[in-house]
Amino acid sequence: MDVLRLGDAPPERLERMLRRARAEALAPERLAHVRDIIEDVRRRGDAAVLDHTERYDGVRLAPERLRVDREDTVRAYEAVDDGLRTALETSIARVRRYSEWLRPPQLVLDEVEPGITVGVKWTPVDSAGVYVPSGKGAFPSTFITMVAPAVVAGVEEIVAVTPPRRDGGADPALLVAADLLGITQVFRANGVAGVAALAFGTATFPRVGLLGGPGNPYVLAAQLALQGYGVRLLAALGPTESMILADGTADPHRLALDLLNEAEHGADSAAILVTDSAALVDEVQDVLPRYLTQLPEGRREFATAALQDCGGAVLARTFDEAVDFVNAYAPEHLQIATRDPAATLARIRHAAEVLLGQDTPFSAGNYAIGVPAALPTGGSARVGSGVTVLSYLKTTSVARLDPRGLAAVRPVVERLGRYENFPAHVLAVTARGGPA
Repeated sequence: MDVLRLGDAPPERLERMLRRARAEALAPERLAHVRDIIEDVRRRGDAAVLDHTERYDGVRLAPERLRVDREDTVRAYEAVDDGLRTALETSIARVRRYSEWLRPPQLVLDEVEPGITVGVKWTPVDSAGVYVPSGKGAFPSTFITMVAPAVVAGVEEIVAVTPPRRDGGADPALLVAADLLGITQVFRANGVAGVAALAFGTATFPRVGLLGGPGNPYVLAAQLALQGYGVRLLAALGPTESMILADGTADPHRLALDLLNEAEHGADSAAILVTDSAALVDEVQDVLPRYLTQLPEGRREFATAALQDCGGAVLARTFDEAVDFVNAYAPEHLQIATRDPAATLARIRHAAEVLLGQDTPFSAGNYAIGVPAALPTGGSARVGSGVTVLSYLKTTSVARLDPRGLAAVRPVVERLGRYENFPAHVLAVTARGGPA
């Protein structure tokens, strides 16, 4: 595990850690590459999707195999054992419960002063598309955390796209989760081409207005570029990143376990321990190998890479400096492992998710609690939030005046309308026949 001392860190090393993998998605050559694929899909539709899926995923699909059919879902149920199905059902239930708790009332009205009533009406978007990666494994949990909130929001058309496996199929657990949630439109396609197909619509793919899902830098670059064609992005969900803010009271064994939790996702992931305790860093360094060796080779290589370059330990001179670094980084996942996690939470301004205490591992947040697990990365937590039921809702402002309210607003309308030279605005209140 690399150790970065904030007091004497090389500026370029610190900048690399702060920019992390998202910088790759914004590289000019990568953006140019995905724009070529996007334009090809826009021009040729399904034919382009099939070609790029063969080129980049090594699978040649027949046109009718782009969309998952009922037979695929039936076979998926046969491939998923009872224990996994129960886990999927429980995960869905908890995400739905959280989403229902978070969902605001459809209409809220309040008389804020005599005669003036204001409010907001919440309505779902008409359509949403979700991308679910498959290159580094199977991710039915990603599908659940993104789609269950859309179901609770009441989105009428929900579509998913995922790259095909080598045999041309799709992850059976994902298909079972889709069926449990009532989602019938699931497509197999290359990531960049698939999200482009959802943005434009093709003979097979419906066009959606809202799009998102975590992916590699190419998929993230494509989603960012597609905003220029009118699609709205749910969130910037790039390679995963986790951070643990700890003081000297933290258990080094649990710190090591939780660092590996997100580190095993991929070499482009980042797992970081931030602390002001040099002794704690040494203890974690000592125990980390015993857990690292328990991972299979591929995941072990991913975790080792994620704890270097963009990850590792950040040793601050003071705890205040450690907190400042966390807020500057704005992590996707943050665990607080301090003597008083609630007090530390009050000092955190920028983090997409905060897990309080060492009894709350990242994996529990990912799979089993029900809180959002599709979260902004690359510093986007400074300005954005995770994917929740609110992500699929839009607001309509509502207002009502009675005669008293009209009389109260009339002087403001008159003065501003005259100043801005809009006489019809003024007439609308002065010639209305209401009270002077």
